Amino acid sequence: MTRPTAVRRYPVLLALCLAALFMVVPFLIVAVNAVKSPAEYSRNGPLSLPHGLYLDGLKDFWQRVDYSRKLVNSTLISGAVALLATALSVLNAYAIGIGRIRFRTWVLAFFVLANMLPQEALVYPLYYLSKQAGLYDTRLSVIIVFTVIQSAFGTYLLSAVLGQFPREIVEAARIDGATKWQILVRIVVPVSRPTLGVLLVFFFIWTWNEFLLPLVMLISNDNQTVSVALGVLQGQRLMDATMTNAAALLGVLPAIVFFLVFQRTLTRGIAVGAVK
Repeated sequence: MTRPTAVRRYPVLLALCLAALFMVVPFLIVAVNAVKSPAEYSRNGPLSLPHGLYLDGLKDFWQRVDYSRKLVNSTLISGAVALLATALSVLNAYAIGIGRIRFRTWVLAFFVLANMLPQEALVYPLYYLSKQAGLYDTRLSVIIVFTVIQSAFGTYLLSAVLGQFPREIVEAARIDGATKWQILVRIVVPVSRPTLGVLLVFFFIWTWNEFLLPLVMLISNDNQTVSVALGVLQGQRLMDATMTNAAALLGVLPAIVFFLVFQRTLTRGIAVGAVK
């Protein structure tokens, strides 16, 4: 690496460090205030370091919202949506990108349009349909809705990837007698595994952070997700500053843990996409 090239990279590195700082500092402030007593918070402010660990805020929030159940609900919904949406995206993209269905451009435009619709426009139709189907206030209704929403984006992305898939490999497999299903399972999916890993991680985190549709579709306390429980309790004005920070910490921590666990999968998928 020549010296001018290294010098040109310093501003980029500095910008990345500043961006990381802006993302990490708020989380650290929330974590610090979550273990700070209300009296200490009022006396020293949100930027001071705690003199000890005050865990009552975390315990009170955990018990008040039945956080264990909310955690199970969010994990079940987000995990199911991530798996189903990724599988549906693969099937759709296989038909569009490799199968070359008719009116391919219009079909892709439809998926892009579906992905751009604001959720506010979907609230009443989804509420009405779930009522008619007997799925209202069930986790299955939210899983179905977000599987379709997330797979719209996944189909558009994978269609572009599979559209560049080497036709020679597919034709060679067909000559060897492979069926369409065997080509998908034994050739397309293994080659596209890094991209599928990226979609899986994104779908899980995106679904975990959803608030509006779960708030409308899940009204009973036993079916609510973590984000809905946070919003409902906050709206009732039942939390002090310490419990608010504890709630925010418990709400975002599982998603961060999931991201860190699958960080290598995400990095590998992005790197492979950049090389391609």
